[in-house]
Amino acid sequence: MAMMTKTQINFLKYSPLFYTLSGILFTLFFAGAVYKYQTRGEVFEYSVDFTGGTQTLLGFAKKDGSGPKQVSSLEIEHVLAQKGFSSVTLREFSDHELLVRVKEVESDAKGLAERIRETLESNLSDVKVTVLQTDSVGAGVGDELKHNAVWFVLLSLLIMLAYIWVRFRSFSFAMGAVISLLHDAVAILTFVIWFDYEISLNVIAAILFVLGYSIHDTIVVFSQIRDHFRRKDSRTPAEIANVSINETLRRTLLTSFATALTVVALLIFGGEVVRTLSTALLIGIVFGTYSSIYIATPVMLLFYKEKK
Repeated sequence: MAMMTKTQINFLKYSPLFYTLSGILFTLFFAGAVYKYQTRGEVFEYSVDFTGGTQTLLGFAKKDGSGPKQVSSLEIEHVLAQKGFSSVTLREFSDHELLVRVKEVESDAKGLAERIRETLESNLSDVKVTVLQTDSVGAGVGDELKHNAVWFVLLSLLIMLAYIWVRFRSFSFAMGAVISLLHDAVAILTFVIWFDYEISLNVIAAILFVLGYSIHDTIVVFSQIRDHFRRKDSRTPAEIANVSINETLRRTLLTSFATALTVVALLIFGGEVVRTLSTALLIGIVFGTYSSIYIATPVMLLFYKEKK
């Protein structure tokens, strides 16, 4: 039986270790979900995109222009509640940037944001308030978006399952791909739960992007494995899978590194407006690369039945 050369990495040798790490990831996800549900009645906190209302991102600086101004979220909430804004919730991005969400929905969302800005400036001393971003969504539209977002993610998984099955004509390849995609989605959602991020359209877009990115990487590895299977050599499926991963490793790492550079630049220079999106993308790229090696291939081998 042909053995692997010394220059190759025996990835599958460490599969039990990475199964354990992935098990810890799923445990953290379910533990966080139970904790959030018991403490606030829902697993995720949703942005205005899904709940309806108006949210505006505000920046605070000193009136003389000498620099940013640190503000108290409790003071901001008290001022807005006193001035008649209903169901005010706040989210701190830094000591001088604050996301304000109110239930009011107006056709002129920028006008509402301007009223919030003027209210704060007139009731806070030595503060200049700047509107950085404004979003407004009706409650009915928000419910529809929430419903559609869940179906989009589930539908994308089913379509990818069908695509892998048709392309490789193998249930084992399809199961390996879909379970690795589920793993990537859970990784992002675990981060969202434990770091108290909101489920927004940006997060949904990041999940869908990562699913597409991860399945592309997995298909490259699976195509190499299938080519080796067709040659009918004397190696075991596990040895063939190891060789295939090593043969595609350079491409996998270079692609992930190049993509991650772009996302890191977006994370550093994009500001708070796209920080959630870029953070979710970066986490997804890391776990997508990891899952294509240590989840998709080992799971495929678990379901694979060698043909006589």
